[in-house]
Amino acid sequence: MRRRRAPKREVQPDLKYNSKLVGKFINMIMRNGKKSVAEKIVYNSFKIIEERIKDVPDAEKSGKPKCLLIFQKAVENVRPLLEVRPRRVGGATYQVPMEVKQERGITLALRWMRDFARARKGKPMEEKIAEEIISAYHKQGPAIKKRENLHKMAEANRAFAHFRW
Repeated sequence: MRRRRAPKREVQPDLKYNSKLVGKFINMIMRNGKKSVAEKIVYNSFKIIEERIKDVPDAEKSGKPKCLLIFQKAVENVRPLLEVRPRRVGGATYQVPMEVKQERGITLALRWMRDFARARKGKPMEEKIAEEIISAYHKQGPAIKKRENLHKMAEANRAFAHFRW
């Protein structure tokens, strides 16, 4: 029998932009508990983004920094809406397409962006993250490709949607 579900921890917003999304991303970038290093990497990559992308629609209206709007749009572009999950029915395992909750979708998007940034070679981490965010903002790059593949798989297995639980 399973025990009770672990309580959700509240992510602290980051200090510079007061954004929980950026705080979560910083925590994902962090290695060996070195949060200040992770903060430096993320904030420097945001500076690079500000330099490379000049015009952002709705930047003046919202009152938020450009880099924050770009980052939010990039995460929204990468966030999957559907995923497939394995389900055993009568000895056979089916890939059942399911909708992704908002929180899990954001977590997946941030994880994919981090992993693909780490996979890029030959540049400092700040530049790799900046390039990954910019490519996601323009709806291209490996993170968007991964999302599209996931959606294609969910579409291909739509016949098993009735196995949802």
